[in-house]
Parts: sequence; structure tokens; C-alpha cells
Amino acid sequence: MSNKGKVIAVCTSEKKGTQKAEVSCIKLVPEWGIEGDAHAGKWHRQVSMLGLEKIEGFRAKGAEVDFGAFGENIIVEGFDLRALPVGTRFRIGDALLELTQIGKECHTHCAIYHQVGDCIMPREGVFCIVIEGGEVKPGDEIELIEADPARPFTAAWITLSDKGAAGEREDKSGPLIGEMLTEAGYNVVEGLLIPDGIEELSKQLIRLADQRQVNVIFTTGGTGFSERDLTPEATIAVCDRMAPGIAEAIRAYSMTKTPTAMLSRAAAGIRKKTLIINLPGSPKAVRECLEFLMHPLEHGLEIMLGRTGECARP
Repeated sequence: MSNKGKVIAVCTSEKKGTQKAEVSCIKLVPEWGIEGDAHAGKWHRQVSMLGLEKIEGFRAKGAEVDFGAFGENIIVEGFDLRALPVGTRFRIGDALLELTQIGKECHTHCAIYHQVGDCIMPREGVFCIVIEGGEVKPGDEIELIEADPARPFTAAWITLSDKGAAGEREDKSGPLIGEMLTEAGYNVVEGLLIPDGIEELSKQLIRLADQRQVNVIFTTGGTGFSERDLTPEATIAVCDRMAPGIAEAIRAYSMTKTPTAMLSRAAAGIRKKTLIINLPGSPKAVRECLEFLMHPLEHGLEIMLGRTGECARP
């Protein structure tokens, strides 16, 4: 793939879920997005991009769609956007964008879907944040900058708790995971609090692994004997390969703290290039387990991502 491309069109809208209108120029604002666009803000989907060839392929099926119909901000030529890894950067003049998500889930279908019964944005679109600002207009050259292989590991945490999700209990374990990982140099990109169970957890694990390509996801809670403790089942269901040694090591270490650790059903596994690890529910146990895991975890992630060999020197 060439590292040079071209901007074909730029589009904005003032309201989410609506078709964007083609404009002559857009202004990118660092850590915010496009000035005046509905999707601008302090989050990871500030600017959307879509490939011209994908739009032309859709048009070839008989659909009449204008640029911006799928909710895309920048239409580009020269790249297979969906094939690029998260962390890829795009230089457009003074502006610098970083890819943060591949595709998306549509909770409420957009206008084009209601018109023609399909939308390519969830499958083919990508999303970026603005690192450096500047103006972007049709005809501008785009330089693709490969993702830095030495960039910090990305991480996310998910707390499983019916009472926590209902606002009846403060979640201290999830934020603690985020704090400890941040202190260790990880880039923590998301933290979620959801009810116990399989369906929602499975959906979030798949989204974080496939679309955001997070390197490691920690769950906390839902690993015991209660009827609603189904975190291991969701983890096993979404993983391509299991990593039983991690869960076994956590249980063995936790047994030195309390004999009830034998009741943990926690699992660990890998989905694509994402490691998923179940931790206990209590903040005390979370801290102990993370401190125990931190050093070998880094080596495991390096192997999984191809940054180092299989054997590490002591």
C-alpha cells in the first residue's frame, strides 16, 4: 500500500445521525475534532473517514448517494482504511490525525440506511482523533504514517456489577485498575461499568478487541459461584485462544492471601491481538493481583504483538 493519498471531499453536519453536507474546507481542532461538527468533542471518534472506492462500490449497486451520506467527514483516495491498524497516523498539511477505531456499531440506523436499507460506514469507515490542527480541503495530499511499534500498550477495564450499574454501589475496582495501569505507563482508553451477565459483556469485549484493537482488557467481578457470575463464560465465548496459565497463576497467588480464592472461576484468553484477563471483584484483590501480574504481563503482550521473541532472559 502506498503511503500517499488524496482528500476527495470534506463534509460536516450540526446534528448526529444525519447526513453530512459537502463543504469547501474544514478546520481541525486539536483534541476536539472539526470545528462546528456534531461529532467533535473530548472522545475517540472526533473525525470519520471513508474510502472513495467504497462509496463508488455502493453507487455501482444502483444507490444514488452524495458525499457525506454515510456520516463521513473526510473522503479519501489511495488507502484501504479498514486494513490499517489503530495507531496509524495521517498527515494532511499542518493537521495530524490518529486512527482510533475501525468500523462501528449502529445503535440507531442513519438516514441513508432508512432510505436504501444499507450503510457502509459501520463496515468500512474509520475514526480518528486530532493530534495537530489545521485546515483540510479537497485535493490535499495525505501522508500515511505507520503506527509506532514502540508506543505504550493500550488497555481498558470493565466492571461487572448489577448493583454498581444500577447506581446502588460505588465502583472502586474498575477505576483502581485504570489508575494502576496508567501509573505503569499504559494508555487506558476506556472504562465501563455494566451489569453482570454474558450478552453485554461479550458485545463490549468484541467491540474493544475488534474495533478499538485494545492490547489488554481487564474485567473485575462476576467470577464466583453466584447464578449471575458469568464473566468467565463471556470471556471464553469471545476468545480465539485461551491463556489458562494466567488465571491459574492468579488463583495460586490469591490462595496465599485467602483460601476462598479457590472458588474463583476466572479465565484469561486472547481474541485476535487483544489479551482479556478476569480479575476478582474487590479492590484489595484487584490491587494484589495486578501487582503480581504487571511484570510478566508486559512480556506476554510484547510476544502477542510481535515486539519480542518467545524467550526472555531472566
